[in-house]
Amino acid sequence: MAILVAGATGNVGRHVVGRLVAAGQDVRALTRRPGAAALPPEVRVFEGDLTRPETLPPALEGVRTMLLFPVGEAVDEVVALAVKAGVRRIVVLSSAAVTAGYDTEYHYPVEQAVERSGLEWTHVRPGEFAVNSLYLWAPSIKAERRVVDVDLDTPGTPIHEADIADVAAAALMDDRHAGKAYDLAGPEALTHRDQIAAIAAAIDAPLRVDEVEPDEAREFYRAQGGWAAENADFLFGFEDYSGATTDPGEAAAGADQQEGADHLVGADQQHGEQSADGEAEEQTWEEPDISWLTCTDITGGPARTYAEWARDHVDDFR
Repeated sequence: MAILVAGATGNVGRHVVGRLVAAGQDVRALTRRPGAAALPPEVRVFEGDLTRPETLPPALEGVRTMLLFPVGEAVDEVVALAVKAGVRRIVVLSSAAVTAGYDTEYHYPVEQAVERSGLEWTHVRPGEFAVNSLYLWAPSIKAERRVVDVDLDTPGTPIHEADIADVAAAALMDDRHAGKAYDLAGPEALTHRDQIAAIAAAIDAPLRVDEVEPDEAREFYRAQGGWAAENADFLFGFEDYSGATTDPGEAAAGADQQEGADHLVGADQQHGEQSADGEAEEQTWEEPDISWLTCTDITGGPARTYAEWARDHVDDFR
């Protein structure tokens, strides 16, 4: 039987497809733009949209396990179709923000819909995506060899999207991962200053680094456009995970904890197959009770460092 990958052309999904093909699996890819998928020839590509469940039955026929990209709209209908088609297990590409208690509106409802279905499930919950720094920093690095950021010495544990894919692929193929929720981090704690240094080494060019206040950073990235502009309020502490207005000073109070502001936004949520995207409420920062794992803990394979990630993306920064 087949494995279906929704979000197959996203940052994580494309790697998942590659892992499954290499393992000799019968792989199907779900995409809204099959003509632009550029996936391996062994992959059967289906046109479909998770927000339009009526497009999914052909892709689901004969599927044993599927990777579900986190799109909350129509998720109950999507999961019901999977049940009807005989899917046995759904692996959800989720977020560590669920474990931390910040995410109750985006990834969490998708997880809950899958669990309610009675199907086997695995939740893959990465924390900070290394690729976030690509969407933040690459435009100014390419244009003027410059990075603008706040709190340069705050540590994080960015994870390579390929590590997330290794775990997701393992969960799709191996029944032993059923009923597990994996909170994933990279193998090393690095400050933003460390990350910028790794990018500079990868492209073999010095980078100017400007540490600024949150309001200046927000305006800079709003002007930059794209993913950075869409997420600037959240990334720099002006908005919480649910979109409520916050004080950047409150966010800074939690910056020395494992979950910094940008640790909870995965680039696939904005740049994959689908978009995942009142009065202010007082925010209380408490250290989340998260047992972080690397892909090594789950697959036994080596966890990729941020320096490796920077080398893998060197052309994106030049």
